[in-house]
Amino acid sequence: MRFTVDPSTVDENISEKNPRRHVVKLARLKALDVAERHPGRPVLGADTIVVCMGEILGKPEDLKDAVRMITLQSGRSQRVYTGTALVVRGRVYTDCAVTRVYARRLGPDRLRRLAGKHMDKAGAYAIQDRNDPLVERIIGDRDNVTGLPMRSVRRLLARARRAA
Repeated sequence: MRFTVDPSTVDENISEKNPRRHVVKLARLKALDVAERHPGRPVLGADTIVVCMGEILGKPEDLKDAVRMITLQSGRSQRVYTGTALVVRGRVYTDCAVTRVYARRLGPDRLRRLAGKHMDKAGAYAIQDRNDPLVERIIGDRDNVTGLPMRSVRRLLARARRAA
């Protein structure tokens, strides 16, 4: 499938505290924002957060924030939430994927080295490498943690096809 990447200009700082509603709301806002620039074309939007110890972790603001996030997650489990939204012919379809991630307990020096590597990722980490030093185990869809949850995308496309 051919596609074009067109980043949304939506402000990601929202006050929603419920993780599912948070990511679905942002995915919807992003998809609608981009759909305005591409009338008549299907548009997919997404947003991801990590929730650890009840705290929503988005992208770190700076290195100090990244160290704080990685340290919080060390030796703990967290959930990765990704909201997806598909805009087709003026209708919006949404979905949410949730994956549980268990992090290894790492020492402070190792955590500081890891913290600066993924400043553009929710929770300040990424697991594209199979032997990631932070992540011990994943329960659920790995692609929800590494990028885009394709099971959610397929559900949205199927719903849009049925409605057509």
